[in-house]
Amino acid sequence: MIGVFISLDFLLFYVFWELVLVPMYFIIGVWGGPRKLYAAMKFFLYTLAGGVLMLLGILTLYFQHAAQTGVYTFEIAALMNTPMPLWVERLVFWSFFVGFAIKVPMFPFHTWLPDAHTEAPTAGSVILAAVLLKMGAYGFIRFSLPLLPQASSDAVIVNVVVTLSLIGIVYGALVSLMQKDWKKLVAYSSVSHLGFCTLGIFALNQSGLTGSIIQQVNHGISTGMLFLIVGVIYERRHTREIKDYGGLAHVMPNYAIVFAFAMLSSAGLPLLNGFVGEFTILQGAFQANYLWGSVAVTGVVFGAAYLLWLYQRTMLGEVTNEKNKGLPDLNWREWAVFVPLMIWAITIGVYPKPYFDILEKPVAQIVERVNGQRTAPVLAEIPRPESEAR
Repeated sequence: MIGVFISLDFLLFYVFWELVLVPMYFIIGVWGGPRKLYAAMKFFLYTLAGGVLMLLGILTLYFQHAAQTGVYTFEIAALMNTPMPLWVERLVFWSFFVGFAIKVPMFPFHTWLPDAHTEAPTAGSVILAAVLLKMGAYGFIRFSLPLLPQASSDAVIVNVVVTLSLIGIVYGALVSLMQKDWKKLVAYSSVSHLGFCTLGIFALNQSGLTGSIIQQVNHGISTGMLFLIVGVIYERRHTREIKDYGGLAHVMPNYAIVFAFAMLSSAGLPLLNGFVGEFTILQGAFQANYLWGSVAVTGVVFGAAYLLWLYQRTMLGEVTNEKNKGLPDLNWREWAVFVPLMIWAITIGVYPKPYFDILEKPVAQIVERVNGQRTAPVLAEIPRPESEAR
């Protein structure tokens, strides 16, 4: 995973991108649930197929650069300065898009995710949610936008990607409302939350892109905590069916407090991390198009609905199942896992300025590079002041 994020060579990036699949395949396939082999194979084949298409895009860039300069290189910095006709940029964009969209995962490439999350052990689900899914969004920000600025700002492409993002936001939330399996509900919530991240990226403005990056960090914290919450109770009861619980707050009060914190963090309560990311993304979406922002807001409402309803069904009321009455509360090891994440979530929610400061310049460069494709002809027509002309 570290190799993916620090590679300065496209071939090296691709090798690390595919190598990530191997340990994750075994984490799911060896330590997973009853349908672990099906889930592991589906995860592997989906992401491998996306990676192969991405490789075609990388090779297209490689040969385009060689045709123009006579130099054969996979160095990303050199390929960034390779001018291409719009039709070539579009081809490369869509080949990259499939690879990145499967990894995010965007609707309708998301179907591997609920199976992989549900069957993976807790540690596998946390690493999948916190880091692996971000590789796709990183690909859009690191490669699609700065490498292919004409295609990334093309109206048709932007509308397609934004539409899929908005469908993912609403669809993921509605499907979460219908889930009977606790872990599958959290898995589908990832589809909805990451829809916000891709919406922010393709709003193509400072607010949207900055919010998307911060929300990717927030999703890792909040959803990682939710998967740990499910893992803690599964270790004690060996069932994820929501109907098997109820009134756990009476038996495990500390657990109920941590769950409430994680749930409110994921729902975007002000002064917690989720609010900062979602608010900034929505600000960018409304700046780009009022309709985009209006649809995305419904995802926030549905998100609060499925999380609050899950909490009500599992934590509140009377203890209806005798097997739940003797469950032990959080131990020191579990507290040691949750407390740093809770502190991090509060820190981002209360004082996000350091994150915005770090992101300001690189995000501005990406936005300028992409939007420059649309504004360059207009700027060329603006006459210079007389003093400057002299």
